[in-house]
Amino acid sequence: MLKGHQSWVFNSKPVILSSAAIGGPFEGKGNVAEDFDILHEDLWLGQDSFEKAEKKLLEEACEKVIEKAKKKKEDIQFFISGDLMNQIISSSFTARTLGAPFLGIFGACSSSMEGLALASLLIDSNAANYIIAAACSHNASAEKQFRYPTEYGSQKPPTSQWTVTGAGAVLLSKNGQGPRVTSATIGRVVDMGISDPFNMGSAMAPAAVDTIEAHFRDLNIDPSYYDLIATGDLGQVGHRIACDLLTEHGFKMPPEIFTDCGILIYKKDQPVMAGGSGCGCSATVTYGHFLNRMRRGELKRILIVATGALMSPMSYQQKESIPCIAHAVSIEM
Repeated sequence: MLKGHQSWVFNSKPVILSSAAIGGPFEGKGNVAEDFDILHEDLWLGQDSFEKAEKKLLEEACEKVIEKAKKKKEDIQFFISGDLMNQIISSSFTARTLGAPFLGIFGACSSSMEGLALASLLIDSNAANYIIAAACSHNASAEKQFRYPTEYGSQKPPTSQWTVTGAGAVLLSKNGQGPRVTSATIGRVVDMGISDPFNMGSAMAPAAVDTIEAHFRDLNIDPSYYDLIATGDLGQVGHRIACDLLTEHGFKMPPEIFTDCGILIYKKDQPVMAGGSGCGCSATVTYGHFLNRMRRGELKRILIVATGALMSPMSYQQKESIPCIAHAVSIEM
């Protein structure tokens, strides 16, 4: 099962029985709007706080994957999820609603692929038959916690990114029809000394490159193996840095297959600065857009490399730099 230094190969190839993506009003105006199962017109989702709205996004994603797989809540043996709120309250409160045994994770914006990797490992080792892996974020709740409340109206530099309001979920099983998870590469923490919270793409790019190179090295493959390789939320700035670093290290990534979820999710005329970010970024683009393309036969092998900045408001106030991580998961038809 362990391949190389930091990769897992799943012999049973866990099946993604169903997937779901839930988004907010801004996502409904983006590039992949048609791949969301539900799009809300109200940023509040009818709730009295943005944090409660984020929880509702995640609850709806979980309900939708259960419904699409024709299962019941009682069939779910484990729920693995992460988000950006303090003490991952969106995930833990959703677990309260779901009623399934819960494993809460925090990989910042890498949580989507961290959860999918761990869920696949449990399925592959016969520790469970049905698992939901999910992640979510909300623009207004993340802004309030990590930067400034939106009501403050602070200006942002062009290197900053727009937190996605969305939740993505998958329901995995050992048997069934659908895309299969074939391998995962668990990332190392990489810290290049960047401390600017408005330049997350630059901070996370080296971690993405480190994990991509480890994946190719451990599995003894090259980029041509995949139809598509997507980083999580490097945005325009981080994606360019990642391309340059990979080229320097001898990995020439064809531009037609190497992309970024934070670049794809929004249109060019949307005011998102360098692109999208947040746990919901890679979760919604992967569990909505990419998996739909796989089901239509447009893609057969994809590698998703979700990136995360392991910072907190407290670490920023203490003038710490931003340690980053990336987890890669390969999905094949």
